[in-house]
Order: sequence, then structure tokens, then C-alpha cells
Amino acid sequence: MANTIELKQQIAQGLYDGALTKLYGADEKIVAAQRARYIQLIDRFAAEFGADRTVRLYSAPGRTEIGGNHTDHNNGVVLAGSVNLDIVAVVSPNEDNIVRVKSHGFEKIDDVDLSIRTPQPREAEHSASLIRGVAVGILNAGGKVGGFDAYTTSDVLRGSGLSSSAAFEVCIGAIFRGEYNNNDMEKFSQVRIAQIGQYAENVFFGKPCGLMDQTACAVGGVITIDFKDPEHPVVGQTEIDLAKHGFVMCISDTKGSHADLTDDYAAIRREMESVAAQFGKKVLRDVPEEDFYAAIPKLRKAVGDRAVVRSIHFYNDCRRAAELCDAVQKDEFDKFLRLIIEGGHSSFEFNQNAYSIKNPKEQGVSLALALSQKVLNGRGAWRLQGGGFAGTIQAFVPNDLVDTYRATIDACFGEGSCHVLNIRNYGAVPVTPEL
Repeated sequence: MANTIELKQQIAQGLYDGALTKLYGADEKIVAAQRARYIQLIDRFAAEFGADRTVRLYSAPGRTEIGGNHTDHNNGVVLAGSVNLDIVAVVSPNEDNIVRVKSHGFEKIDDVDLSIRTPQPREAEHSASLIRGVAVGILNAGGKVGGFDAYTTSDVLRGSGLSSSAAFEVCIGAIFRGEYNNNDMEKFSQVRIAQIGQYAENVFFGKPCGLMDQTACAVGGVITIDFKDPEHPVVGQTEIDLAKHGFVMCISDTKGSHADLTDDYAAIRREMESVAAQFGKKVLRDVPEEDFYAAIPKLRKAVGDRAVVRSIHFYNDCRRAAELCDAVQKDEFDKFLRLIIEGGHSSFEFNQNAYSIKNPKEQGVSLALALSQKVLNGRGAWRLQGGGFAGTIQAFVPNDLVDTYRATIDACFGEGSCHVLNIRNYGAVPVTPEL
């Protein structure tokens, strides 16, 4: 380990350039910007906690959904990937059994006494609850915890569907694993760290989230998650090299309001489960697809056409998520793009979550998809992602069309609406020269 002064020198001298290249890409301008970012973060840590401290670096990425839109809540299959936006932490253990985390851009320091191991009502829906919950999750899994001081910075876009909260959770998990559990990747695998993050968010933060976000952030690369047994999800990992094919991924924020959309989101799950209930099952995953199709005439009368059509989307998109993963593994990039477009159409036409029927005049997602099709038709792929109805869309854009595509989106939705990203093949990790 190095102290803050030594670590800054090592980064400035290029000792960490290999690690930064793996995390953020080979462009020298990007590597130089990350060098500066890390050095600045170390300076902030030193100003807050002292320059003589020995420190380590940790990073955890944000994530994006790639396939399996609204399938996880009915125990389906999803495809997700980590992105080259991340939370970075400078960390030094302390002897106080207290975790202190200062996040850049926020005034308050999270100050968590680890001797208190139950949810604290005043911390609900605040980051301190996630720290406490992850610590308790580590202990419950037979691990050790202890105090540390950390300064963090994050460029994972808040409210963008890239899961800034999940990135924070698994970063804290990686810190406890690295500082107090010898970075034991067998006992505390990336999937286990993800499950601990979900536990913290469910029990301590108070949000009944699934496991997709945490798993994608913790594992890294492109992953499939099969939720047939949600207590023991099956995770498969692969890698995709967009740069090899001359592509980047763009996430575009349509700036729509998520207010009053709760029932729109909930209705998708509720309607899929209403179909399952006609077969005496809780979720669609437990209903054989052939039985579903045979029963459609009866289902229409019992639950309505929209529930039936959304169920068709569920079956198709679960299958498509697996096909997308297979295309990535076989490096069949044209097939990958075709499946992305098919999934996008299925979400729009069958799952019907491109806009809310309560306010049909606001169709930012639909408009962004239409503009994407105009610019990229025959050259790339586009789809809505996440909950839908408002928010972000995803596009895979060839390098020679990036400027045109970004200008088109930004002209419609405002400067900076289109974010050019790439898939990152590393999850929650300590950042070392040997990465």
C-alpha cells in the first residue's frame, strides 16, 4: 500500500495507465483525464482525512439493460452490461469501527457506527443505510467488517437508468471484501457481493429492488441472469468489444418526468401475473409457453388483450435475451444488432411502455426512437430500456455516425442529453497496476 503522496506520484508517472486503459478505454485523452480524476480524488481524500494515510483505490461501474425488458419480475431472463462510467473510492482503514464516506458533490459525510446492526429509520432512503446494510450482509455471510474512511466520486448519471445506487452498494461491498476479507473472491464472489447489495437496498434502504442492477455492476462485462429461482439466480458472463466493430453505445435522456408513472410500471407486472394466475401460477415463467398460446381465446375474456400481448412480449424477450448472449459469445455482431432492434419493437408494440396512455401528448421516448431509426436505419440499433414510459433509450452507433446522432438527439432534448459510452468488462474491483 502507498500513502496519498506516493499513490499520486505512481498515477502521474503512468504506473496505473494499464489499469485505466482496461477500465475506461485505450484513448490517450481518456486515460489522461482519468489520471487527473484519480489524482484530484486523492487530493480531496487527503484534505478531508489526512495526507499521511495509506490508501487503496476501488471502482464499480454503472450498468445498462441490453435485453429482457420487464422480464425479471416474472422470473424471466435478462441481459445487462456494465458501462465505462463508475464510482471511484479512495479508502483507508481506521481503528474506530466507523465507516465515514464523503461523496464529492454532497455536503454531508456518511458516518456509520458498525456496532449498530439493525435498520435505522432516520437512514431510510439515504446512502448511510446502504453502508450499514452491506456491512450486516457481509457479517451474515460469515465475513468480517471494520471501519474505514473513504472519499468517492461518481460519473454514473443519477436518474439515468444506469444504477448509480447499485454501483455504490457493490463498491462498498468490494471495499469490505478487500480491506477486511483478504479480497476473498471465493467466499465473496461478485454475485455474492451483488446479493449483499440487494439485501442492503431491500432491508435497510427500503426499496424492493430486484437483483439485475447489482449483479451487472458487480460482475462486469455482459451478463445473462436467469431468475427462474430468484433466490439462486444463474449468472453467465461474457465480453463484448464494441470498439472492435467500430461502434459505441449511446444512452439518451429524453428528459421526461417519472411523476405519476408508478401505476404504469406496476401494471406491466400486474397484468403478466394476472395471466399466470389463470393457470394457478404466480409468475409467467411457471406457465409453459405452449399452454399460454393454447389458452389465448379464454385469456382475452378473463384478463383482457393488453395482458395477453404483454405476456407475448415476456416469452419473446426472455428467449431473445438468451439469443443476444449467444450472439455476443459467437461475435455475431450483425445478429446482435438485429436482435436489439427486434427487442425494441417488442417493448414498444407488445409491452407498450414507450409512453403513458394517461398523457399521450408526451412521447419523448417514442420521439427519440424515431429519430434514432432515421439516423441509424441499416447501420445500428436502438431500443428503449428500463421501465420505459419516460426516461432513457439505448442505441448502438457506428463511430462515423456518432457526431450526427448526438447532434440530432441533443437538438431535440437539449445539450448533453446523449451520452456516448462503452461496455466495461470489469465489475467491482480494487484498482491496482496489476488489474
